Amino acid sequence: MDEETTKNLAYIISIVIFVLMARFVLRKGLENRSRVLRDNAPKIAGDDELDGAAKNPQQFDEPDDEALDEMAKLLGEEE
Repeated sequence: MDEETTKNLAYIISIVIFVLMARFVLRKGLENRSRVLRDNAPKIAGDDELDGAAKNPQQFDEPDDEALDEMAKLLGEEE
């Protein structure tokens, strides 16, 4: 092969490799962007699952005097 053919072949191979690398980087970037958007999307009520529960949920059925006093203080109904 002569020098001009070798140079043209090297240019063609370089262009093909560049296009393939650009395509790979673009695809990975779009995948990462969509993953980040999906992971950080706002939660819709009812779609998220809450872990754990109250150890004794019955304790919240009837408030004690201290809780009532604190609620009155927060509402500005102090005597």
